[in-house]
Amino acid sequence: MSKEIISSTFPSPQHNHSECVDAALGEAERLCRIRDLRLTPLRKRVFELIWQSHRPVTAYELLDRLVQDGRRAQAPTVYRSLEFLTECGLVHRVESMNAYVGCNQPSRGHEVGFFICEACGDVAELADPALSSSVTKGAKQLGFTVHSRLIEVRGTCRACTAIKTDDPKRML
Repeated sequence: MSKEIISSTFPSPQHNHSECVDAALGEAERLCRIRDLRLTPLRKRVFELIWQSHRPVTAYELLDRLVQDGRRAQAPTVYRSLEFLTECGLVHRVESMNAYVGCNQPSRGHEVGFFICEACGDVAELADPALSSSVTKGAKQLGFTVHSRLIEVRGTCRACTAIKTDDPKRML
């Protein structure tokens, strides 16, 4: 694993989300081609729906959106698509929210943590080899067998902090 920290940022007000979604979809299609995996129309649409915002999306929210699209999807098909996308590293599951977000660097296998803004709901991804190493070292010292690693940090993103600072009466 690289020593480089892999991270996404919270979107800025100038963020071009259309370009963001197009780039993520292009990368997903490229990776599936290289890995000889099938990105079916349903999997592709689920992926696009996840990337439509930087907020975690639940399976049932995805199901509702698919039905609004006119698809006759059911919960098991959505969960199978999510399982495929997660196993391919194209999306991550935010455990505490039972929801999914797009992976910022799907071509690089990595353990991931999240910074979750409690005000706006946006999520930023963090994969830091030093943090992973520290967890491994601590587990080894304790004789602890790790079954899964999950780091979710809740707080307030820069944009929401600025809003609170600008208008102390405003509650988010």
